[in-house]
Amino acid sequence: MTDYSGSERRRGGPDRRNPELRRKILIVDDHALFRVGIRNILEREPDFEIIGEAEDPRGAFDLAQQYTPDIVLMDLSLPAPGGIEATQRIKREVPSAAIICLAVNEDEDQLFDAIRAGAAAFILKDVGPDDLVTIIRRVGAGEYLINDKVFAKPSVASRVLKEFRELAVYGQEAAPIFAPLSPREVEILDNIAQGMTNKQVAYALTISEQTVKNHMSSILRKLSVNDRTQAVVYAMKQGWIRIPED
Repeated sequence: MTDYSGSERRRGGPDRRNPELRRKILIVDDHALFRVGIRNILEREPDFEIIGEAEDPRGAFDLAQQYTPDIVLMDLSLPAPGGIEATQRIKREVPSAAIICLAVNEDEDQLFDAIRAGAAAFILKDVGPDDLVTIIRRVGAGEYLINDKVFAKPSVASRVLKEFRELAVYGQEAAPIFAPLSPREVEILDNIAQGMTNKQVAYALTISEQTVKNHMSSILRKLSVNDRTQAVVYAMKQGWIRIPED
């Protein structure tokens, strides 16, 4: 596990770029050479900041919690418990992080597992440098991307269509692959709808106040709303949370 706090981040000289405009990126892969190659590509971009590297799920989780990255590049072929489990755990504790899963082949089961885990993108590791930079920027802007070669496969397309049809027929009883909010995010919104502050929600759910704030950032991003009130109203209209009792 490697982080680039302090002088390590500035080894190329003083950084006069505005840090507020830069995407914090965490690279997770068990091959050192691959990590170095990715870092060298991304460090050329003025709007990217590499905050660290991890070679296993534990290191990835620790760095994600410590630095709250905007983007995580996640190798799905990590040693046990693996990249999918690491994605789930990071999204649970740092929901504002957008995770780009990198796979070695076009495995549709792995694709669906990644989506269910909360990944924002699924791409193959043979992606070109320019394409990777573009994908990171698009994901950072809130887009959800799936490798075209994988998604164009008839079996994948029909599976997506089937699950959306089941969602339309069975409503909330179905388990859609593109669920807009995680169960924890719905739980937090439900508490906020009851008039709780972030501090009160944190106490009620035995999590940190910062984790609540991270979840709220993710909720606002997913629902494309500007504040807590709009998020609560939207969730009530969708039937995701109950209307507060007088």
